Amino acid sequence: MDKKEQLKRALEILGDYVGDLARQAGLDEEYGEKLWQGIRQSQGLLQELAYYHDYGNFLCRYKVAGYTLADVIVWQVDHFKLYMDRPEEMNRYRQQRLLLAAFDTMLEMEKDPEAYVNKMKNETGQDILN
Repeated sequence: MDKKEQLKRALEILGDYVGDLARQAGLDEEYGEKLWQGIRQSQGLLQELAYYHDYGNFLCRYKVAGYTLADVIVWQVDHFKLYMDRPEEMNRYRQQRLLLAAFDTMLEMEKDPEAYVNKMKNETGQDILN
């Protein structure tokens, strides 16, 4: 198999992987396909996805406004801590859903990083009044 065919096959595998994650997360096929098309257009996120697929861990090489995928997931979990007392919201804690949401957030951050930086700095899951 030549390099072009290898690349095509690798992209097919990653596209199927995103689709599988979307199904496991209870999301529709359209969401998975849209997210995959976005990831394909981002060299940094494509590399992060490939690494996660192969090793089950974050590469954390790609950053938007200084934030990595791992940073986004930490923010997401922190942000949604208050939902832990709501059983109907527990599906937000599915690993697949958090992973896909982190990729989705990073794609949005590529377009408008400042909006997300402000959210990550100011929105937390802490139930504390300042």
